[in-house]
Amino acid sequence: MKFASYSIRRALGSCRRAGNALAAQSGRRAGAFRRFAADSRGDVAIIFGLMTLVLMMMIGLAVDYARLVNARNQTLEAADAAVLAGARALQTNGGDQAGAVKVAQAYYKQAVQSRISVVSNSDTVDFAVTDNGTAVVSKGNASIATPFMSVAGVKTLPLLRANGSDYAKAVLAVGGNAELNLEVSMMLDITGSMAGQKLTDMKAAASDLVNIVVWKDQSKYTSKIAIVPFAYDVRPPSSVLAKVRGASPTNPLPVGTTKYYPSDCVVERTGTQKYTDAAPATGQYLMTHYTTNYTTSGSTKKGVCDLAASAELLPLTSDKTALLAKISGLATAGSTAGHLGTAWAWYLLSPNWGSLWASTSAPAAYGTANLKKIAVLMTDGEYNTQYTSNGIDDGSSSLTYCPKAANGVCSSDQAKSLCTAMKAKGIEVYTVGFQLDNQLAIDTLKSCATDANHFYNSTTGDALKAAFRDIALKISTLYLSQ
Repeated sequence: MKFASYSIRRALGSCRRAGNALAAQSGRRAGAFRRFAADSRGDVAIIFGLMTLVLMMMIGLAVDYARLVNARNQTLEAADAAVLAGARALQTNGGDQAGAVKVAQAYYKQAVQSRISVVSNSDTVDFAVTDNGTAVVSKGNASIATPFMSVAGVKTLPLLRANGSDYAKAVLAVGGNAELNLEVSMMLDITGSMAGQKLTDMKAAASDLVNIVVWKDQSKYTSKIAIVPFAYDVRPPSSVLAKVRGASPTNPLPVGTTKYYPSDCVVERTGTQKYTDAAPATGQYLMTHYTTNYTTSGSTKKGVCDLAASAELLPLTSDKTALLAKISGLATAGSTAGHLGTAWAWYLLSPNWGSLWASTSAPAAYGTANLKKIAVLMTDGEYNTQYTSNGIDDGSSSLTYCPKAANGVCSSDQAKSLCTAMKAKGIEVYTVGFQLDNQLAIDTLKSCATDANHFYNSTTGDALKAAFRDIALKISTLYLSQ
């Protein structure tokens, strides 16, 4: 029994020692884990590694973005320069739209040569002429590669917004859109030789100029046009007729055995003010046009104007509807007293004649800031009619020798004197010939024009329209509308 008891005690002791050893070993392991968990050595390296990755990603995004912004700005600047160059070409190349587009394309190509390379074949930027031939716009886009963003699946980015808001547009502007006041007087030949297709072509050309020059917003700056139809005589509005020719004319006027009757139209002025823009007054009125043709109202006989009532001149106005209606209603009649049209083209721009018109039609003073005064003189032939001191056709068969003319010279010479005086006042003069077949007519228009670049000799209807459009573009200024 003692032996058995002793053996049991030894076994129990062994178990206790084994348990204690196991517990001690477990304690040592727990301590080691606690020491490992508490050991901060190496944390900086791990954090640095993680931060370096994030930092590199941010730097990559910044590099891609900077490249995008740089390329975008260069593209925008190139497009702006290109549309301006193209629009300027329209002003100087006779309105050649294809030529203007080529100029814009060439400017753009040159301007982007130093730009960061874009994705191959991605640059589709191109140019077009819009707004009835008065604006050049850009279109298209280009893309740039994004090597860092490609990690996230973004391999390329467009340089311009897809909605078109980045497209450049250069506009040829007049009036309010150009921060410039404009007064334009158009002399339009409606003589008998203009009948048929020539009159149709002239109406289209003049209307085109009106549509370009007269802009909608006239609130701050204005663009106004006056219309001067002419043929054998000129018809002022009835409201100013007495102020233009003075007291009631003699009726009838006997010359030899023939009686002449005063019409509601006028011809040239004589005396010291014959080639000036002095206001009409005693001693410087215009002569009444006397004719043998008349109408009778009661016991009064009135001479018949060569021009119909629809050809009454229209003073300066911004009313596009009235201007277009005036042009549309013109009909042909009579011969070519070109000096009369020339004189009235000047009078309607002259501040000295302003009191004749409503305030909205009164010309501004010469030398007014931000103001251009422009005369456009259009005819299809030689000036062949002038008048005696009685306001009667002098009957001359010569274009260069007119001894019976009140002013001693023929219509062409009178017109050239008027043009010289008009230009001396600072008025810019454009002259437009239409199918001219007489050297004297060509020389007259060349002499009247401000310079050689202000003279046009149109041979077809399309050329006439191009000439009027070119004038409209030349008197315009450029601005970027977007």
